[in-house]
Amino acid sequence: MTPTRTRSRSQELFERAQRSLIEGVNSPSRGSAVFAGGPLMIERGRGSRVWDADGNEYVDFLMSFGALIHGHAHPVLVSAVSQAVAEGSHFASATSAEVEAAERFRGMVPSAEVVRFTNSGSEATMLALRLARAHTGRTKFLKFEGHYHGWYDPYLLNAHSHPPETLGSAESPARIPDSEGIPSSTFAEVVLVPWNDVGALERVMKKHGRELAAVITEPIMANMGCIPPRDGYLERLRDVTRQWGALLILDEVVTGFRYAPGGCQEYYRIQPDISTFGKALGAGFPVGAVAGPRLLLNRMQWGSGMVLHYGTFNGHRLTMKVIAANLDLLAADHNAAYDKLHALGDCAITGLREVFKKRKVRAIVQGLGPMFQIYFTDRDAIHDYRDYCTWVDTGKYSRFVHALLDLGIYMTPSNGLHWIISTAHTQADIAALIDAGDRACAELS
Repeated sequence: MTPTRTRSRSQELFERAQRSLIEGVNSPSRGSAVFAGGPLMIERGRGSRVWDADGNEYVDFLMSFGALIHGHAHPVLVSAVSQAVAEGSHFASATSAEVEAAERFRGMVPSAEVVRFTNSGSEATMLALRLARAHTGRTKFLKFEGHYHGWYDPYLLNAHSHPPETLGSAESPARIPDSEGIPSSTFAEVVLVPWNDVGALERVMKKHGRELAAVITEPIMANMGCIPPRDGYLERLRDVTRQWGALLILDEVVTGFRYAPGGCQEYYRIQPDISTFGKALGAGFPVGAVAGPRLLLNRMQWGSGMVLHYGTFNGHRLTMKVIAANLDLLAADHNAAYDKLHALGDCAITGLREVFKKRKVRAIVQGLGPMFQIYFTDRDAIHDYRDYCTWVDTGKYSRFVHALLDLGIYMTPSNGLHWIISTAHTQADIAALIDAGDRACAELS
């Protein structure tokens, strides 16, 4: 990769943006709170590469926070979009496109007897909780420290990192809202528990299990980088929710269609009651989905006692066309895309580990295959939210990624996100990452 030359045009555009947009962006994860000196203004992308406003080229490992499962401007998806736009992108009526998308979805996700499409992952998790409450007649739900399920009010509790001294004990976690403007009464229905700790889970379920409509969890903790479940943890979570009559909502907005055709529920062989999807499902277009048994989702049928879910853009025709083409690509040649995603990701993980070992940098690379994260830490592993808040040097990670940006690797400096492998990536891209990682380590030291 050619080293970055100038970012003057990005800086000019960012100065303009701040006159019209809050912080110059439409989501704080893109702004100067994350990117020192302001974000790069990305103007175009193709395959695994993006180009900024100054013409600098980068290998993209952010991939729109995981949405771009096939990289940028895949020709099959471009063709699907072009045809859909020419025919009329959206009618807010029933279409054959949503039928075809739903059929492909059901063919890939084992637990999906039926599916309802939404416009975002946040909407999907909102709907999943409403369904769980209606089905069980209960109002409380359990969420885990550090898990992010969208910006719906009740979910915004302990979803971001804080100094370890503010967290309270694992037995009685401090309840830290992630946003102003939410009444404290909203959180009265939330039971908060550390993740990846079977003992803590069982204690809380004995106390609150009969009150819980649902337990919602990410199968891999993706809001603190990439934290896989301990062996047997998801299985035990499935057992105790059944024991106490709470529904298990598996939030696959990040992991869905990434680790296997059916997501992490297929990869880890977990049968959720309800699951939610987003990001990779839309291959770059905004969408979410709620899937599960007909008995549960039928509660959305029109009539008295229904679970209300409206949306002008639900089942947007253009997006449905993209979903069908996207899932066909993933399923082609007996799901060969997943072999590639895992092989390339594992190669990147191994190569970065070797770089840190050679350079004597205290860092670990955690995750597997299509998604991973780097932690600068003395620990052998990061298992949960408290580990992340206590032991991870997020400042050093930010400096490392800013060095990578100068070397032609595009990634967010936020340690709470994750590196993404797409089907567009190549062995040459992985080699470029490993070489840049080696050079960035030399700069850090």
